[in-house]
Amino acid sequence: MNAFNSLVALALLFFIAHVILLFTSFGKNGYQKMRYFYSHLTLWICGGLLFLLAVLYTGKNVSAILDVFDTPVKQLLIPGVVVVLSLTAHTIVRFLVMPKYQLGKK
Repeated sequence: MNAFNSLVALALLFFIAHVILLFTSFGKNGYQKMRYFYSHLTLWICGGLLFLLAVLYTGKNVSAILDVFDTPVKQLLIPGVVVVLSLTAHTIVRFLVMPKYQLGKK
């Protein structure tokens, strides 16, 4: 397995871990703060890996998807999307999910 495939596999694993951690942060045992933190951390690591892939492999005809990110501005869209995704998820959790768990405590 070459470096490109390894980075793609790692990014995919971190994204899957993010989704699993995010959805299991809330359940019968209530809100699990550390698991929720790790879900965000794995999202940021995934975004960092995707950014690294774009920087290293854009224009090398390794991936047609990565070749789209052919300028530094386009490459910076990757961490930008991660920021927006993270803030959106945090806002949804804060205003829609957390009130449900706070009502359960009373």
